[in-house]
Amino acid sequence: MDAGRITRRAGVVLVLAAAGLLFATSALTSGGTDLRSESADLGSVVAQRSRENAQRAAQVATLRSEVDTLSRDAATTPGQDPLEDPALGTASGALAVQGPGLTVTLDDAPDTERPASASPDDLVVHQQDVEGVVNALWNGGAEAMMIMDQRIVSTSAVRCVGNVLVLQGRTYSPPYRITAVGDVSRLRAALDASAEISIYREYVAAYGLGYQVSSGQDLQLPAFDGTTRLTYAREGAA
Repeated sequence: MDAGRITRRAGVVLVLAAAGLLFATSALTSGGTDLRSESADLGSVVAQRSRENAQRAAQVATLRSEVDTLSRDAATTPGQDPLEDPALGTASGALAVQGPGLTVTLDDAPDTERPASASPDDLVVHQQDVEGVVNALWNGGAEAMMIMDQRIVSTSAVRCVGNVLVLQGRTYSPPYRITAVGDVSRLRAALDASAEISIYREYVAAYGLGYQVSSGQDLQLPAFDGTTRLTYAREGAA
């Protein structure tokens, strides 16, 4: 194998390995805040970030095509190339996944089921509710996961901005759908065992919040189409 091929192969492996961590950052980055926070300028900020995300998604698609080309060039004997390992591609989000699993749907309480004693916070789905479902499904052995129409990877974090859910630069309104591929029995058991979901279901009973769990035998989760680059604040930065 020539030096150029070795270099290309190593570069591709590093790209996928960097994305190969399981989803574990949402609770840390969110700080436990609610989905319905108030801020006068957040709407324009979200719109701007959404436009920027669309531009970056196009760049990522181009880079992904280059990675696919390098992957094919680096392949030698089947079973020896790390890029051919389905587990690596699934964990990193680089490969589309299909199979049996569950879809959990969370929704705000309808206007017709709002007790006079309820506060506004009692009647809406919060960030921690979505996180609770996500964490329970991972605990139940989920092989891959999607929130709404986006694949979840190591850098994914659900956040609240005003009255919407923000995920990887895109905004969503309820109902929120979380889909996981894995052993259906284990996933259901993990949902039932979750303390966070147990509390949420008390609000379902008291205030009419939406909670629905459905199973499927051929769920299809697309490959991740965003960027896995991490950004962070630095002291003294403008």
